[in-house]
Formats: sequence, structure tokens, C-alpha cells
Amino acid sequence: MVTEPVRILVVGGGYVGMYTALHLQRKLKPELRRGEVEIVVISPDPYMTYQPFLPEAAAGSISPRHVVVPLRRVLDRCRVIVGEVTAVDHAKRTASFKTLATQEEGTGPLDLTYDEIVLAPGSISRTLPVPGLADYGIGFKTVEEAIGLRNHVIEQMDIASSTRDPAVRDAALTFVFVGGGYAGVEALGELEDMARYAARYYHNVKAEDMKWILVEASGRILPEVGEEMGKYTVRELRRRNIDVRLETRLDSCEDRVAVLSDGARFPTRTVVWTAGVKPNPLLAATDLPLTERGRLKCTAELTVDGAPHAWGAGDAAAVPDVTAEQPGTECAPNAQHAVRQAKVLGDNIAAAVRERPLQEYRHKYVGSVASLGLHKGVAHVYGRKLKGYPAWFMHRVYHLSRVPTVNRKSRVLAEWTLSGLFKREIVSLGSLEHPRAEFELAAGGRRPKES
Repeated sequence: MVTEPVRILVVGGGYVGMYTALHLQRKLKPELRRGEVEIVVISPDPYMTYQPFLPEAAAGSISPRHVVVPLRRVLDRCRVIVGEVTAVDHAKRTASFKTLATQEEGTGPLDLTYDEIVLAPGSISRTLPVPGLADYGIGFKTVEEAIGLRNHVIEQMDIASSTRDPAVRDAALTFVFVGGGYAGVEALGELEDMARYAARYYHNVKAEDMKWILVEASGRILPEVGEEMGKYTVRELRRRNIDVRLETRLDSCEDRVAVLSDGARFPTRTVVWTAGVKPNPLLAATDLPLTERGRLKCTAELTVDGAPHAWGAGDAAAVPDVTAEQPGTECAPNAQHAVRQAKVLGDNIAAAVRERPLQEYRHKYVGSVASLGLHKGVAHVYGRKLKGYPAWFMHRVYHLSRVPTVNRKSRVLAEWTLSGLFKREIVSLGSLEHPRAEFELAAGGRRPKES
């Protein structure tokens, strides 16, 4: 009698999705070889983005292609589908998804049945109803956005260098970043460092001509590295003439004018939004239990509470922190937890398939590191507080050890070595965002409007 293989569906190809599938294909290698288990990964992109490297990719220290990991190459024993899951009916063990082909053909979503499901769709940018944000705001969550922002910053310097209008020049050289977490501080630090270096190649643009503004609604930045290191970061940024505004919100950015809650107004062509994330909307299209914040209600074993054969981790899951002193504490939705949870998740799913007991997710706090530009950073590691060059070096060592595959580690290390020997690249390739623009113009079309 031929039995159907146990199908494990992994929704999402980010940290949790890729690492869980990678761990599963190692743990279940005998079952995969015998055809007893099938692992299916559905992801909107054919690659995993190592997000901690986005600021360095934006600054040109790392090539964009080395920030991403091809899923098909790494998950060679899994079936990878590039598509988007639109709904999950766990009662029927069915997931609906669409692919590029279904959109091209105009057909409806496809259905896929499963035995076990891992929901790891990640998160999306948490935006607020700020007037003008949808029209002029720039995100910083994907490699495309990081490279687009790099091109944009250099293009603004080109505009400032060539215009005769003081108002246009001032707006082009004003850069507003909203959000004082990892993404905002690291992106601002790396790009300011890059722009400061690039200014030496402009005859009429100096580093002191540029205005860099960090807007944070709370009273501190980088809470992950501790209050002392957060205060040091504020001092370090202000020493570089970066305007750090705490307990301040962005009220509007209509008509390319950033209006802050403290009454300040800055004409600007650059508003970068890094003010947090929220759960993926897919979670609301499932019949699984969610918390008040819209995340999956999970157990310490990373199962979805009250939903057998459903699993969750990372940004999408509210996982209880069993090591915390205060009951009810949840694990923070960050990359450090995501990678560690994925290993336990892979072990537990393999154990469930083999009908063995599950283990709880427990973690030991290692620390946090943040880069503030070339040779500058802050870190709080194993109780030790570092700043400046040692912290920056620790930042690179830590993330080099965490980026997946030896291939990527070697390429990133080679690029860092070469960037230390040669000068920075300050070329803008903004045309990559509209590669057909010149041909459309030649064929009688119109150039795309500037975003």
C-alpha cells in the first residue's frame, strides 16, 4: 500500500522560513530520501534577505547580491514555490496561494493541502496616517529599498550640485529619518558616512551643507543596547552634526515639507520611514488564534496554541519567554530570536513527524550590536559595553558569523577586505529602477515620473 508523504508547508522565506526548512531537510534527510516527507516552501521572493546588512548595502560596503541568499540553492531538497499565500484554512489543512503565472493568466488562487504548516510570513512596515507619507516616504526593509535609497541620496547631491535655486538645493541636502531603532539609526549612520565621503568629489557641495535629522517619538534610541549606550549614540550622532530629536513625531510631509510635532519645518526631498513593523496581513486571513496585536498565539514549544500541526516563530509569532523573570513576557520580534527559534522549530517538527517529545524554546541573552558608520558603533555583549571601533568590529564579526552559507560569508568578507584597501564607490545607478525608460522614450513613450 502506497501512502502519501507527510507534507510540511513553510509559509515565508525569511529568517524563520529559510532556517526552519534548512534545518528540516537536514534532520529529515532519511525520510526525504525515502519519499516519506515533502517540504514545500512558498515565498514571495526567491531569496532570503539578511536584513542587518541592508545599511552596509545602502552605503556601498556590500554588494546587494551578497545580502540575499538564493532559496533554491540552499534548500535543494525542498520544493520552492515563488508565490504569495493569501489564506489558510487550518481546519481543512489547506492554503490558498497565487503565483506570477496565476496573475499573468488571470486565474484564481491555487490550493495546497498540508499535514504540518509553519507560518513565518514576517512583518511589514508599520505606518501611521501621516499626510504625504504614502507619496514621499521611503521604506527601509528590503534590499531593493536599501539600494534605491542609496541611489536617491547620491542623486540629491547631484541635484544640489547642479541647481541655481537655493530652495531646491536646501531641500535636496536635507535628509529626515523617522524611527530610532536599529534600522533607522544604522541606515542614517551608514548613509551620512557615505555622503560625507562622497562630498569631497563635488566642487560645490560640502559635508556641512547637508542636514541629517533623526526623529524619534520616545525619549531614547536603540533601547536594545541599553540606556547608557543609547545616550552615547545620541552624543556621537550630534557630534557629527546630526540633528537628533527625541520625543518628537512626524506630523506631515506633504508638498515635500517635513513638519514635526515640535513645530519645526524642513523642506526635504528625503523622508525615510523606519518607525517599526507590524504583523503580516496574511495572519488575519487564517482561522488560527491571534493576540491583540495580531500575532500568532504560540506556546513555548513554538506550536500555535490550540491548533495542532500549526507552528509559528519570528515576527509573526508571540512566543512566551520562559527565561524572563516576569510572567507573560514575550520574546522580542528580532533577528536574534528568529534564527534561534528556527532551529528549535525544525527540531520540534522533526520530532512531531517521528512522534517524539517536543522541547521548549529557551534562550540566553548574548547582547546587541549596532553600526553607526565606518569604524563607528555601539555594543552591549555578554554584559560588556563597547563603543567606537571595537563595537564596529564586533558588529561585523557577529553578523558575519550569522549570515548563512560559507559562500555568502566568503563573499562578504572579501568585499569588506577590498573596501578597506580601495576607495568607496559613489556611483548612483538610479536608472536600474526604470531600466526601460530610455527605450520607451526612443520608441515614442514618456519618461516615468520621479518618485
